[in-house]
Amino acid sequence: MSKGTLSKAPLSKDRLYIYDTTLRDGQQTQGVQFSTPEKIRIAQALDALGVDYIEGGWPGANPTDSAFFDEAPATKARLTAFGMTKRAGRSAENDDVLAAVMNAGTGSVCLVGKTHDYHVETALGITLAENLENIGASIAHIGTQGREALFDAEHFFDGYKANPAYALDCLRAAQEAGARWIVLCDTNGGTLPGELAGIVSKVIAAGIPGDSLGIHTHNDTENAVACTLAAVDAGVRQVQGTLNGLGERCGNANLTSLIPTLLLKEPYASTLETGITMEALKRLTRVSRMLDDILNRVPMKQAPYVGASAFAHKAGLHASAILKDPATYEHILPDLVGNSRIIPMSNQAGQSNLRRRLSEAGLEVAPRDPALGRILDRIKAREDEGYAYDTAQASFELLAREELGQLPEFFEVKRYKVTVERRKNKYNQVVSLSEAVVVVKVDGEKKLSVSESVDEQGSDRGPVNALSKALSKDLGRYQAIIDDMRLVDFKVRVTQGGTEAVTRVIIDSADGEGRRWSTVGVSPNIVDASFEALLDAIRWKLIRDTPALEATGTVAEV
Repeated sequence: MSKGTLSKAPLSKDRLYIYDTTLRDGQQTQGVQFSTPEKIRIAQALDALGVDYIEGGWPGANPTDSAFFDEAPATKARLTAFGMTKRAGRSAENDDVLAAVMNAGTGSVCLVGKTHDYHVETALGITLAENLENIGASIAHIGTQGREALFDAEHFFDGYKANPAYALDCLRAAQEAGARWIVLCDTNGGTLPGELAGIVSKVIAAGIPGDSLGIHTHNDTENAVACTLAAVDAGVRQVQGTLNGLGERCGNANLTSLIPTLLLKEPYASTLETGITMEALKRLTRVSRMLDDILNRVPMKQAPYVGASAFAHKAGLHASAILKDPATYEHILPDLVGNSRIIPMSNQAGQSNLRRRLSEAGLEVAPRDPALGRILDRIKAREDEGYAYDTAQASFELLAREELGQLPEFFEVKRYKVTVERRKNKYNQVVSLSEAVVVVKVDGEKKLSVSESVDEQGSDRGPVNALSKALSKDLGRYQAIIDDMRLVDFKVRVTQGGTEAVTRVIIDSADGEGRRWSTVGVSPNIVDASFEALLDAIRWKLIRDTPALEATGTVAEV
């Protein structure tokens, strides 16, 4: 259905509608600005997930939003244009701002209007009666054009607390004008769940039915998801939010938490129906990380459901129980949301953790194999030196393979050198330039690589960048395997103070297959620590992608 053409099927009170506003409200996040191709890619991912509405932006407000609606993909979801009610003193037909929103040609149009008397009189500078007329005339205009009308009741909860009669009058003006959805907005994000649920119940009792109500919450008290669920409990049947909780200030209700809760938790799972299937739910983690990748942000590891640590079990007691039954320490199975279980290695680890983690890496070891004790002892000794294997899973695997005699030597680093020079360029500006030289031995042949850490704009990206480029420049027959590798995050921590300082470097790498892995290096010298982590990252990639490893630990011909 092009641009979200409406279905004529009757709506059910038990049908819950998911409204995504990532492309509009999510773009209000500080530092976030989507390009038109990025917005199209996100819209397509949301549509594949099965959301009911995709709010594409405010046409006419900026060139990117206007271009998105011009190039909008065909979606099963109802593509929605966002705008504001007409201005006082002119008709809806002659308001150029409203006209730009209507000209987007979407099947659904969402208009925001004031419902707090203070904002009407102070921010808009008009009378309360004029605001009611603006709401009614604007919503009616959408209907006369054959579109579905949604009314975002801005500052509704604050407005209701200040003047409940007027806030309800605003809702009735939209209702009587034909609004399909009236969305109650906690715009400032300060209303708590119990109070919010009470107000929603009073709205329904006043004659606005729950199957016409939506909820739009902000996360300023870390309660956006809880407030949304409280509103659903009270009777609303549309929930609004954003992927990964993007949004202005502290963000919006996080759909990556709301959606699985609504599909998997009671009473919602058995009483409400959504357009998202259990099969589509398995894409949730991938969609969440795709958004972070577009934004060039590191995914939050502790994010519920989709975070890399959401199903990580560090303590040995937990891991032992997980091996017997995952339900002992997991509220859902991770694969329901496309995530995976992790048994990280640390100095709290026992043999249960270790065997499980080795198995996940494809390394089967007998329960009483002496190598298990050696691996545990080495992990604990190295963490005493400052290493951290609970986050650096790839480095743990390499350590285990070494103890098991299953770590192939793809190449040998003979030497490396890094120089940092400050000098004046041709514009008489003082600039820094980092250069790295790496000599490796591959198949008996020495290869020397030199790289500078200069980006396309001519700016220096630092010595670690230069090292990374030089190390991955020429690995002979293995080069094609690492060409799609990229460094996506770099973290440095000093683990001891004073003259005894030790630096720990954690590097996150990714490749074209969508894999992401972490490696660790430790040294009093930050460059040495970085180089160690870089080496581990490349070795892990080679182990994963080199076609065959012989039992002797040597590598078959590629």
